[in-house]
Amino acid sequence: MPASSLLRRLARGALQAPSPLRRGLAGPAPINDRGVSLDPQLHLMLSILERADRPTLEELGVEAGRAEMRQLTRLADMPTRPLHRVEDRWIAGPADEIPVRVYAAGPGRRPGILYFHGGGFVLGDLDTHDGLCRFLAERADAHVIAVHYRLAPENAFPAAVEDAVAAFRYVHAHADAFDVDPDRIAVAGDSAGGNLSAVVCQQTRGGPTPAFQCLIYPATEMTRSHASHRTFADGFYLTEPLIDFFLATYLTSPEDETDPKASPLVTPELAGLPPAHVVVAGFDPLRDEGEAYAEALMGAGVPTTLVDQGSLIHGFAQMGGLIDAARWAIEDIADALHRNLRC
Repeated sequence: MPASSLLRRLARGALQAPSPLRRGLAGPAPINDRGVSLDPQLHLMLSILERADRPTLEELGVEAGRAEMRQLTRLADMPTRPLHRVEDRWIAGPADEIPVRVYAAGPGRRPGILYFHGGGFVLGDLDTHDGLCRFLAERADAHVIAVHYRLAPENAFPAAVEDAVAAFRYVHAHADAFDVDPDRIAVAGDSAGGNLSAVVCQQTRGGPTPAFQCLIYPATEMTRSHASHRTFADGFYLTEPLIDFFLATYLTSPEDETDPKASPLVTPELAGLPPAHVVVAGFDPLRDEGEAYAEALMGAGVPTTLVDQGSLIHGFAQMGGLIDAARWAIEDIADALHRNLRC
């Protein structure tokens, strides 16, 4: 058995321990500003990570941080699932070819989901989100095309945006090559990937544009003016120092913070954008800005659903292999994609 599989089993065994034992190991679970308790499995997991006293991602820096994220994902992500076909390709981009991974749910044409991974525009790749993309393809019965856009610091803002827009336009123009219906292509992503999904919808307004946008705890406003950034600045995986590291690496000037290509929430006119499904986590610094974007979309007449996974933290989309509530939240996301792409 691979070491990662053994460690996952050991970790899951601890997280599945009876509630009194979990409480004894981790203490009382925190309660957020809305009166919701942190999921008990997550509370124990965070307590274990804190006691392990491992360097944080920002302390590790870019290269070591990327390796650490891949390792953590192997432990906590959804186990890989067999699909009809999984293959790596390269598509034309604005600077160089863009790596993509195609997850075919089955033979023949299906709706498409263009997926942009998270990682603060600095970390993350096709492998860190492999389990999630396999699950979405199977449960949503769609072909998922995961996009590995250019990362900072090697390629700072707006390189990721340019790649994301180019990837959508390429897949739409070559829909037959991906066996997807060009009129049923969604964009989806978590964190930085949610940001890119929102920006792609704005940048392609007027057509062709995505049929649907699924934004999972998206970053929507880089000035960090919302209260949740202060409420959850420490202790819940995505910390203030880590966000500082990401933004200092990705953005090149203070003016970038209010550029709509970095902060889609500042765009004054949102009417006419694709229908949206926005998911936030109750213990996440990005919670309030995600909700603000959903509310702005609703105010502009865009059909929008907003889901608050109140007991979860940022990054739960990659924890479905260990945290039961995270898996249920991922299932709900996949079901939302399935519903909205089958219309």
